[in-house]
Amino acid sequence: MIIGSVVDGDINEKRIPISPETIKKFIANGFSVQLEKDFGKYSNIYDEELQKLGAKILNKDEIYKSSDIVIKINCPSESEISLIKDGAVLIGSFFPHLNKDKINKLLKKNIKIFSLELLPRITRAQSMDILSSQANLAGYKAVIDSVYEFNRAVPMMMTAAGTVTPAKFFIIGAGVAGLQAIATAKRLGGVVSATDVRLASKEQVESLGGKFVFAESSKNLETSGGYAKELDAEDKSKQEDLLKNTIKNQDIVICTALIPGKRAPRIVTEEMVKSMKSGSVICDLAVEQGGNSAFSEPGKIAVVNGVKIIGYKNVPSRISESASILLAKNILNFLEIIYDKTQKKLKIDENDEIIKAVYINKEIN
Repeated sequence: MIIGSVVDGDINEKRIPISPETIKKFIANGFSVQLEKDFGKYSNIYDEELQKLGAKILNKDEIYKSSDIVIKINCPSESEISLIKDGAVLIGSFFPHLNKDKINKLLKKNIKIFSLELLPRITRAQSMDILSSQANLAGYKAVIDSVYEFNRAVPMMMTAAGTVTPAKFFIIGAGVAGLQAIATAKRLGGVVSATDVRLASKEQVESLGGKFVFAESSKNLETSGGYAKELDAEDKSKQEDLLKNTIKNQDIVICTALIPGKRAPRIVTEEMVKSMKSGSVICDLAVEQGGNSAFSEPGKIAVVNGVKIIGYKNVPSRISESASILLAKNILNFLEIIYDKTQKKLKIDENDEIIKAVYINKEIN
């Protein structure tokens, strides 16, 4: 069977879904691997290295027309859909409810679509969890980007000329990205506090050396899948009061709060941004889904009253070499559950809870 992958057409996408390590594994399992020219150049991986490992370098049209399995990070464009071989397998992260028309066109070509951002949060799926592996890197990179834009030292420094006080970090959302942001800010010497609507996050925040800031609620604000629920008016008011008093004293705020399948909750208001000291920084990791912070703009750094609001798109792609290694391993691990090594063919068990969650085999209305 032939596995193919091409350079992503999105200018913000520098990651690749197949790495040198996974090429070795694919070829060892009997696959042929074909990749587009300059496939990994943004991740410091060059065609010569890929060819030495056994991959073929072809043009995009040839890859789509001949590949039995197409591995792609983002949803194919209209022109790409027309090229993909009928009956092929497509693996990646396609957000079907945002790409209904494209998904339906793919299904009309009898293409088997596996969208890995839909993986269930179960132990067996952890090694395939592309959202977690990429969020982990996004949390790290958000701190690095914020510190770069912050015009002061982060750790406490005691000198003969006086003491430099440590920077204060506030992390909004203690999921995978938030916890990595806490850990990274602590390593850099910052004073770190964090908030989350899920009380269960308290222990995790404190285990990393952060102070947990929490607005009490009488309701359970965590879904069965471990995600935060959307707040009602009463809880929103409680959280807003808490944040007003906390954010004004912070130097760097990292926003990571997302609700699956919905617009990101607006947490940091215009009033809160304007209450921060000039020179402070906000990094909004939720900017592409509407943003947690007022004034954040996708792909830009906005400046309001001297406060920088970072709205970089696709933050994992800003650290593409590491992101690609993890993403490619996630995809390899998934492929191993739909491929029978003994018989050298695909075996899709639609009763498997992982496959059931990610397999898109019906048109979306």
